Amino acid sequence: MELGDFDAERPRLIAIAIRILGSEADADDVLQEAWLRYARTDAVDDLPAWLTTVVTRLCLDQLRKRHSRSEVESKVTDDRAAVDPEADALLAAMTGDAMQVVLESLAPAERAAFVLHDVFGYPFEEVSAIMGRSGTAVRQLASRARRKVQGQPEPTSSPATRADNRRVVDAFLAAAHGGDLATLLSLLAPDVDLVGQSMGTDPAYEGAEAVAARFNGSRGAMPVTIDGELGAAWIQAGSTKVAFVFHLDEGGLVHEVELIADPEVLGTMDIVRVGRKHVEQ
Repeated sequence: MELGDFDAERPRLIAIAIRILGSEADADDVLQEAWLRYARTDAVDDLPAWLTTVVTRLCLDQLRKRHSRSEVESKVTDDRAAVDPEADALLAAMTGDAMQVVLESLAPAERAAFVLHDVFGYPFEEVSAIMGRSGTAVRQLASRARRKVQGQPEPTSSPATRADNRRVVDAFLAAAHGGDLATLLSLLAPDVDLVGQSMGTDPAYEGAEAVAARFNGSRGAMPVTIDGELGAAWIQAGSTKVAFVFHLDEGGLVHEVELIADPEVLGTMDIVRVGRKHVEQ
């Protein structure tokens, strides 16, 4: 591996990292780790794409760790204006007021999707591959981020809709655990797909019958939120092995189930267990 090849990509990579992380020092740390990974890699077919993926996922991991710190530590981290004014001045010059809002208000996955698509112009197909998420997921993440950046209020129906969707997902998991195929089918849109980056570009399971059969009798998954989205996960010894994100349509039916099994991608995600109201223990 040639240092010159990496250095040619550095300006673009550091710009992405600063915009996602909001910290020049953290961005430098990410670039250093990316260089170490590059130096340990024998061959890379598409270096810009490979490095963009590595840097983005390292940034997401940084943000996830930042969010998991104690409240006191978080306050210290967020109070960078008092401890690192030069870095903040550089950041403001590079990103502008809109990005300042992004850095302060967006969830980690929203930040990454917004920065890659809206700031750097990556097509959603590339953002999907970089983040290891489905096309539906990255579009939703970027849309939520864009709404927040533009100062648009959350629709008044959103809390009620989230509660209704939570009940749908709980009912789906209960039906899966209980082998209730009829209920599974009733909760799925006819054209539902089960998709995942590890499955290639085509859905692994297409249509309500195929997806329902895949989950029928499955007892291992527990309800979680995944980067704030409704999901389920197989967790063993405190480690998430497989995660599922449920995307619902306006009618309250599941129209896509996103499967995530890549340990590197799982490590960048904020996965939080939720109470089991309707799901068997």
